[in-house]
Order: sequence, then C-alpha cells, then structure tokens
Amino acid sequence: MKKQLKPLLLIPVLGLLLSLFAFQTPVHAEETTDPIYQRIQQSGELVVGLSADYAPFEFHATVDGEDKVVGFDVAIAGKIAEDLGVKLKVEELGFDALLGALQTGKIDIVISGMNPTPEREKEVNFTDGYMTVTQKVVVRKADADKFTSLDVLNGVAVGVQKQSDQETLAKAELPNSDITSLQKVPDLITNLTNEKIDAVIIEGPVADAYAQVNKSLAVADQVHFKDGSKEMAAAVAKNAPYLLEKINASIADIKAQNLLEGYQKEANELMLGEGDQGFLKKYLPYYISGAGYTVFLAFIGVLFGAVLGAILALMKLSKSKLVKLLATIYIEYVRGTPLLVQIFIVYFGTGVLGFDMSKLAAGCIALALNSGAYVAEIIRAGINAVNKGQLEAARSLGMNQAQAMRFIIFPQAIKNILPALGNEFVTVIKESSVVSVIGVSELIFQTGVVQGASFKPFIPYVIVSLIYFVLTFTISRLLGVAERRMAND
Repeated sequence: MKKQLKPLLLIPVLGLLLSLFAFQTPVHAEETTDPIYQRIQQSGELVVGLSADYAPFEFHATVDGEDKVVGFDVAIAGKIAEDLGVKLKVEELGFDALLGALQTGKIDIVISGMNPTPEREKEVNFTDGYMTVTQKVVVRKADADKFTSLDVLNGVAVGVQKQSDQETLAKAELPNSDITSLQKVPDLITNLTNEKIDAVIIEGPVADAYAQVNKSLAVADQVHFKDGSKEMAAAVAKNAPYLLEKINASIADIKAQNLLEGYQKEANELMLGEGDQGFLKKYLPYYISGAGYTVFLAFIGVLFGAVLGAILALMKLSKSKLVKLLATIYIEYVRGTPLLVQIFIVYFGTGVLGFDMSKLAAGCIALALNSGAYVAEIIRAGINAVNKGQLEAARSLGMNQAQAMRFIIFPQAIKNILPALGNEFVTVIKESSVVSVIGVSELIFQTGVVQGASFKPFIPYVIVSLIYFVLTFTISRLLGVAERRMAND
C-alpha cells in the first residue's frame, strides 16, 4: 500500500517545481525594466527637464514661425526619445529646481548642461558623459589683457551659476575671490557689464557664444583651471537603472556616429540666426504671453484667496478657541514663510504624494494659499472696523449671528475691504514672479527666455519693468475710481 502511494506523493512535488519554474520568466522580465521606463512607454513620451536660458545648450528660437526650445542638449534628448520609440516633451524649470523635479517624478530625465558631482550623485544617477567641456572665463573686453593667469583672477570679484560645477570650481581654486552665485547666466553677464563683478566662469561653448554676440565681452583664454575640464551627463532617478542603460546606449550611438558635431552646428546657426529682426518684433510675443499668465495667476490667486481669507477671518472671529487657534496658526505660518518655499512645497509635495499636478496649477494654488492668509487679516480688520453697536442693534431686532453678519455687518465692511483687496491684487501681480522658478511662463520667466536667446542681459529687464508698471498703474487707477464711487454712495 505504501509503495503505491509513493508515486502519488511525487505529483504535488512536481507541481510545485513546475510552478516555481513558471514564475521564473516574469521575475526575469522585472529585472529588465524599471518603473520610470514603464511610465515612459505607457505615456508614449519622454519628459526632459531643462533650463532654457543657456545657449547654445538650450534656448528658445523661432523655427518655421513657431517658438521652440532648441540647442544641442535638446537634440540629444530628441535622439534618446527616438531610440526609446516615444515623443519628446520639454519641461522648463529653474536650474536649481531640476533635480527636485526629477526626484519627485515631475520629469523623467535632466539634460541641461549638468556636470556630475559627488553631492548630486548621492541623490540621482548620471549617464555616461556625452560631451567634455572646458570652463572658461568671460571678462569685459577692456580688461581682457589684465587676466593673464589663474593667479591674477584669484582675488577679484567672480560670478558663477548657483549650484553649478563652476561654483564648486571657484570655491576650490579661487579661495581669495569674492564669489557671487546667481541662478541665471544672463544675470551674471548683467553684473559683469555693469562692473559689479570682474569675471564670469561658464562652460566654453556658452562663453564663446556671449563673446561672439556681445562685442563688449571677451574670453580670457590665458586663464586655465587645474580641474577645468568636465564631462556633461544626463541625470535620471535612482530607481531607473534600465532607463539609464538605454540612455547610455543612445549616448554611445551619438559618439560612434559623431552626431554631436552636427547638433552643435545646428544650434549655433539657430543662435545667431534672425539677426535682421528688431528686438521688439522678435521678442514681443514672449512678453505678451508672459503678461497674460501674470494677470491670470494674480486673478486666480486673489479670487480663491478671498474665499479662503473669508473663511479664515470668520474662524479667527469665532468664539471657539480651537477654531480661532487653527486659523491663527495657518495665518501666522503662511505670513512667516517665504512664498518661494510655499511654491516648492506645493509643487514638489504633490509629486511626493503621488499627485501629477501641472506647474500652472501648483503656482495658482500656492498663490491662493498665500493670498488667503493676507486677505483673512484684511477682511477681519474690515469687520472689526464696523461699530459693535450695529451688531447689537441687529441682534435686538431678532436677527441671529449669521443674519446680522450677512445683512448688517458685511455690507458696511465691504467699503473697507475692497480697496485693500484691490491693493492685494496689485501685490500678487508682482509676487507672481516667484513662480517662474518652477517654470510657469509668466513675465519674469519669459524675460529669462528672452535674455538667454538674445544675449542681452539688461534690455529685457527694462521692458518687463515697464510692463509691470503699466499693469499695476492701470489697476491702481481703476481701484481709485471704484473707491470714489463707493464713497459717494
């Protein structure tokens, strides 16, 4: 009997072995992909993050009558997308926001003239280098003969891009220099031409481009850094090893076919093209678009901020200590922290929580949340300005608290609230410029685009200041008319 059972006992054992063998294929498949690569394939597009104010690496240009982000970094990204079998989508951000966007899943890859550093490599993975560049020094042409060596440069005021390899290089090899770190290269050039600093350290292709376009600048060719040659690479998230492998294969193909030379030539032609157009004719559409976004951001921010502010004001006027405490904590926290920090929290925080929120939506929400705290105090002050006897009279006539506030207090308080609310709208128009750091195409962002494409660091700011003045002056006059009419009523 026992001998007959032994073959039967082998059946479940064989079944277990077959099931284990059957699961080997899916496990192997998991090892040849990653979540980022899967997302790219499912969406059908590769989202590349960059800061398009860094010609000839990435900048705006008019191609076939259409504004596009171009440059040899963009061409490389296009090649990678083609090899992956998907479309390329460019996401513009401030340079110091790129790695944060990558880590929170807002973008799939960073290609923006970035050099691998030990600090960055702790947070993200870098591809093989696709281009070796030498750091150069841009100076005023009148001072070019002064800078004959690194020792001469050491001790003068030097400008570098914030959180860049040039910043690290300057701190290491120019210990006696006064180093100014700014986010955008055009701003550094403005400081250089206005004699706020004496030199700017930037990548060779960018330095050559500025010297070629701006005749008042020159490259100090005799200044050589000990650690001045760096390889540029793309950055991907830590959990994207398969995507990293695929991108490295594309980079190897670019090198094998010597495609980079063609990319550089095309970028230089676009950078120096259309020189016969006037400045305003060429770049006015950027300012018009930016002004539209600025007004929209301010309107949405104040509109929803007013709703939130009204709720917070009533909470703060509540008799409940807990409700009053919650409103007070929110108002004091928002008013006590920079708007820039709040924008980063909303934009990157939603990515951490798994929400795919657009830059424009994040900017609107951050402005509304910020404005709500200030509007709350405006509304509370307007209500408190109404004589308390009005509320007592309403209650004596049989009205409850809600009815008294609706029919008696609010109609009188509105005259105090509206002028201040209008001033808040003017303030938000100017403060909305901060959302440019996450790539919302408002006025300041578009000004950076114009700076990067035109190589004119000063004129774009003059124009944008005039636009802001027209917007705020017009709104202020309209508010003045509304106040006079309300005073006569």
